[in-house]
Amino acid sequence: MTKDSEVLIVGAGIGGLTLALTLHRAGIACRVFEAVPEIKPLGVGINLLPHATRELAELGLLEPLASVAVTTRESAFFNRHGQLIYREPAGRHAGYPYPQFSIHRGDLQTILLAAVRERLGPDGVLTDRRCVGASQDETGATAEFVDAAGGRHRVRGSAIVACDGIHSVIRKQFYPDEGAPRYSGVNMWRGTIKAPPFLSGASMVRAGWLKHGKMVIYPIRENVDAAGNQLVNWVAEIEAPKPARRDWNGVGRLEDFFPAFADWKFDWLDVAAMIEQTETILEYPMVDQDPLPRWTFGRITLLGDAAHPMVPRGSNGAGQAIVDARVLADRCGELGVCPEALQAYDRERVKATGDVVLMNRKAPPDKILQVVYERTQGQRFERIEDVVSVDELSQIANQYRSVAGFHLDDMRAKQQVG
Repeated sequence: MTKDSEVLIVGAGIGGLTLALTLHRAGIACRVFEAVPEIKPLGVGINLLPHATRELAELGLLEPLASVAVTTRESAFFNRHGQLIYREPAGRHAGYPYPQFSIHRGDLQTILLAAVRERLGPDGVLTDRRCVGASQDETGATAEFVDAAGGRHRVRGSAIVACDGIHSVIRKQFYPDEGAPRYSGVNMWRGTIKAPPFLSGASMVRAGWLKHGKMVIYPIRENVDAAGNQLVNWVAEIEAPKPARRDWNGVGRLEDFFPAFADWKFDWLDVAAMIEQTETILEYPMVDQDPLPRWTFGRITLLGDAAHPMVPRGSNGAGQAIVDARVLADRCGELGVCPEALQAYDRERVKATGDVVLMNRKAPPDKILQVVYERTQGQRFERIEDVVSVDELSQIANQYRSVAGFHLDDMRAKQQVG
């Protein structure tokens, strides 16, 4: 097989590495090209919902993931006073065929990268290759890269898949007038800290509301020291008129957001102390882009955040990229690596992910918090049943799961068919 028959994958993030593994499983040659000279385990926590872990299980990665992640037991919602609003089991604890994992993004990327290098060989991922453009003809596509020393490289393949994130050069090439990412009106601050287990020891917590301050808190590593502490990931979110700088490594200032959470000291967790004791705080605006009408142009297509960046309110960005990878590999396996396969992928995923992008804006799982906040005006309640019924809260959660592709009934049906 010649090099120019390879699928060229631009970006060694979660989507790009998963695509390499799914293409390899389908017997399709590929290589991954990454801009940075050295891939390091950066980032903070993410959640892998059951529809994503299903795909990773098919790639034989469930065991290594379970060894480094926290297997989530429940999703729990509280108001800003620490009062429980709603809780529901998660993953296998809810009857899903697959678990939900809370995991450090760097741990996930490390596992994917190791698998790609083991299965595709040491040349499966080429670093220090920043993509600056792509072109194509009837028989193939060419990606142009520059390295840190200023050298230029032209690589020809059978197709190009842009997995280069929200700042995708290739997306910009096809949509030059799109403009900057859309600011949601919310900034977020993130951090991780060693702390004792709280609640079930594997709870994903959402608390408060965006107007006065919302938190998302969950553990992402077990037993990180001799005391049995976990590595706990937290995200603070507050409405703000101006967006923060779009830099995933941008350092945040405690004084810009901590006053909103200074009195968050609950019997199940001292949130204020957790924030104050965090050594490194990152700041980022909550942004997305309007859904695109198409991702595919001949032998070039988009995947993951390059295709459908979404505000992180549904714990679903990485999961949708993982599903993208499986669908694209399936279509190429069925039809060959050709424009028709890329178009078939486009037809299946553009509408589905566009619906998730819009649902993340208007009715993600944390809409539960909004409903309670608006009905109580942010005050304490005597009985949550007097504010909202369990059926209504469950309906909100299930509506999101249906749109995002991981409703329990749907996944059980797929399991039976598979």
